[in-house]
Amino acid sequence: AAIAALVAFATPLSAAEYVIDTKGAHASINFRIKHLGFSWLTGRFDTFSGTFQFDDKNPGASKVAVEIDTASVNSNHAERDKHLRAADFLDVAKFPKATFVSKSVTAKGDGTATITGDFTLRGVTKEITIAAKTVGGGADPWGGYRQGFEGTTSFALADFGIPKDLGPAAKTVELELHVEGVRK
Repeated sequence: AAIAALVAFATPLSAAEYVIDTKGAHASINFRIKHLGFSWLTGRFDTFSGTFQFDDKNPGASKVAVEIDTASVNSNHAERDKHLRAADFLDVAKFPKATFVSKSVTAKGDGTATITGDFTLRGVTKEITIAAKTVGGGADPWGGYRQGFEGTTSFALADFGIPKDLGPAAKTVELELHVEGVRK
């Protein structure tokens, strides 16, 4: 759960630093999982923050870090969200945050990249890979500069210690990340 956002490319020496624009709601961490194999249950995390570094001349040296407030899970159904926050799923009382910290970015030269990093959820840290794509970047109307990306990843619920078994069609959750950063 995200994570997220999670999408960037940068060099340590000349990379610009960006703050993910959650104040303006120009970023989102969305999820979907099959419901009984008949349809998709979708939702998002309403509260998260993060930063990334990006330099289009050396996208392979990028860095990204995101922190998600797990209690902010929102599937547009209050009773279900209460259950998702409970011990069967996110156990937000014990694990109020999920995090993603990149370890490497492999740029493919066509505006896409693979971001590999450590994702921590429910106290379990595992490596995940995000398929990322540049959406665009440039000056904004307020005198700033923005850069946007999108990304996708998936993981097995059991890999992060989620004990609830939702049946064979719902073993894996998919994340869809939309990230717009404002240059510092």
